[in-house]
Amino acid sequence: MKTQPWIKSPFFDLLFIISPPFLCLLVIMAFPAFFAGQEKISDLSWLLLVLFVDVGHVYSTLYRTYFDPSMWKTQRPLLITIPLVSFVTAVMSYSIAPTLFWHILAYLAVFHFVRQQYGFMRIYSRHENYPRWSQNIDTACIYVSTIYPLLFWHLSGPRNFNWFVDGDFFYLPFEQLIPYLFAAYSILLLIWAIKELLFTIGNRILNIPKIGIITGTIFSWYFGIVYYNGDMAFTLLNVISHGIPYIALIWWYGNNDYLRKQTYPSPLRVLFSNKGLVFFIGFLLIFAFIEEGLWDISIWKEHNNIFGVPAKWQLSLNGPILAIMVGLLTIPQMTHYILDGFIWRKNSFGHKTHRP
Repeated sequence: MKTQPWIKSPFFDLLFIISPPFLCLLVIMAFPAFFAGQEKISDLSWLLLVLFVDVGHVYSTLYRTYFDPSMWKTQRPLLITIPLVSFVTAVMSYSIAPTLFWHILAYLAVFHFVRQQYGFMRIYSRHENYPRWSQNIDTACIYVSTIYPLLFWHLSGPRNFNWFVDGDFFYLPFEQLIPYLFAAYSILLLIWAIKELLFTIGNRILNIPKIGIITGTIFSWYFGIVYYNGDMAFTLLNVISHGIPYIALIWWYGNNDYLRKQTYPSPLRVLFSNKGLVFFIGFLLIFAFIEEGLWDISIWKEHNNIFGVPAKWQLSLNGPILAIMVGLLTIPQMTHYILDGFIWRKNSFGHKTHRP
C-alpha cells in the first residue's frame, strides 16, 4: 500500500479536513427531534457556527494573502483590485435592488463552496496516476454531489433555511424533473463507487483522504439540503464542513516549516507556531465579532443580546449611505470568495494543483 497523500498528517487531515461532515451528521442523527424541520437557529448556535466559524474563516484568508510578503510582492495588483471591484459591485447592485445584491452574493458563495470541495479532491488526487477518464469521473462526482442538492432546492421551492436571506435563490417551476435528476445523480455516484472499488482491488491502492472528501461531500450536501429541512441541520453541515477544513488548511500553510521560513516575517512565524494557535484563532474571532456587530447595528438589528449595543448607537441608514455601508461590510466576504480562486494555484502541495 502506497503512502497516503495527506496534506499534513493522518491525524490532522482526518480530524480537521475529512471528518467534519461525518461528525456533524452523527450529531444530527443522534438528536433528530432537535434538528428536524427547525426553521431558525438559536442565538448560541448562530454565535458558534455563523459568527465564529463561517465569518471567522473568511478572515483566515488574510494570512495567505495580505499578511504573506511573497504574495503581496507578486500579486499586489490582484490584492488591490479585487476588494475595489467587490465594493463597487456590492454598492451598485444594492443600489439597484437589495434582492439583486443578495442574488449575486449567494451564487458567488455557492460557487466558492462547490469549488472548495473540488479543490480538496484534486489535492488528494495529486499522486494518482490514473487515466483521464478516471479523473473525469472523480470530477463529475464532486460536482454532481453538490449540484443535485442545489437543483433540488431550486426546483422544489423555498426550504426552512436560506443561504443568506429570504429570496436570495431563484426558484423554478419544474419540480417534476427532480425524480429524473435524482436517477442521474444516483447512477453517477454508483459509477464512481464501482470505479474506486475496481481501482482499489486492481492496484491495491486505497486513497483514503480522496474517498473521504468525496463521500463527505455527498453526505453533507444531500443530508444538509435535501433530506433534512431544518435551518440548524443545514447550517451545521454547511458551515462546519466548509469553514473548519479551510481554517485548518490556512493554519497548515502558515505552520509548515519551509513555507513559514520562506514567506512570513518573524512576528507571523511566531503566530503560526503551535504556541501562537490561540492568537491565530483569537484574531479570526475578534474580526468576525466586529464585522457582525457592524452588520447588526446598521442592517439586521437581530442580535442585540449578543453584541450588547445600546439602542442609541443603532444606525438608521437608507439610500446611498446604506448601500455604501453594505458595500464596505461585504468587502471581506466577497474578496475571500474571489481571491480563493487564485491563492492555491501555486506549488503549495508538491506540484501544481487546483485550489480548495
